[in-house]
Amino acid sequence: MKTVVLIPALRPGEHLADVVGRCMALGLGRVLVVDDGSGTESAAVFEAVAALGAAVARHPSNRGKGAALKTGMAAALEAFPDLTGVVTADADGQHAPEDILRVAQALERHPDNLVLGARALSKDEAPLRSRFGNRFSAGMFFLMTGQRCHDTQTGLRGLGRGILDFALEIPGERYDYEMNLLVESARQGIPLEMLEIRTIYYDNNSGSHFRVVRDSALIYQGLLKYLAVALGSSLVDLGLFALLAAFVFCDETAGIWAATAVARCISGAVNFKLNQVWCFRPRRRTGGQLGRYGVLFVGCIVASSALVSLLDLLPIPLPLVKAAVDTALFAVNYQVQKRWVFSE
Repeated sequence: MKTVVLIPALRPGEHLADVVGRCMALGLGRVLVVDDGSGTESAAVFEAVAALGAAVARHPSNRGKGAALKTGMAAALEAFPDLTGVVTADADGQHAPEDILRVAQALERHPDNLVLGARALSKDEAPLRSRFGNRFSAGMFFLMTGQRCHDTQTGLRGLGRGILDFALEIPGERYDYEMNLLVESARQGIPLEMLEIRTIYYDNNSGSHFRVVRDSALIYQGLLKYLAVALGSSLVDLGLFALLAAFVFCDETAGIWAATAVARCISGAVNFKLNQVWCFRPRRRTGGQLGRYGVLFVGCIVASSALVSLLDLLPIPLPLVKAAVDTALFAVNYQVQKRWVFSE
């Protein structure tokens, strides 16, 4: 089999040599391990996997899982120019070699797919933080792409030869890289193929180097920035409306309409600028971005009003209808801004 098994490792334990040896025994003879700055304390582990026949690439210091995956992909392309693809797996024994083989076989059949070894995380098999994190991540993935994937955090992935050059260009050096790769693959129309695999955790997943708060913030930083900008813009809108209605436009009917329009325009300008310079950060800032944002801005106001008016016929309280409509438009707005307004 010409598929390369790529394993990034940071201070790995005894499971690494076992995984490498069993992969070799199953016919996965091309194994490449990346030592992501583990230091001398793990030297014996890497010597053991090298003795088993695995190639070992090294980072002098820890650079992150994303950087290790990119180093491994580049090294695999150089060492095995005839490879059909790469299967990435974790070093802590969470992925059974039999499942690694199944992903490699699926990749051989469908080299243009991104193949995911997806776990069915049940209450009895997975720690609470892993179940919660994966459900949250799956929801974020759906919000960002409109596609469903119940295990976005799996490290067992198959990438065909034609995807590797694309994968090497994806930004991210740490845990954010894997989510970025998944999201950008979905946006590029690369088919996602999911194979159900065993769920294996040792000692409540104590071997994981994932830091829940810091790494989650890194993974979702784009969406979190967008949320922060939206909240800040809403506060500007509300504050300006209150001040203008009370001290500038004092007529009860026309004043409310005027205060609403002025406050909405100013808060919209604030929202546009913050999204441009802080959230989406396109390489070039153009007048076309402002024009497209204006079209979206007006379109959202019209869509919100129309949908709320239409759904008001249902036996549901109007505030709940408004909240549901605006939540749906919020998700659509994020996608349109990322793919169209601030698109490169």
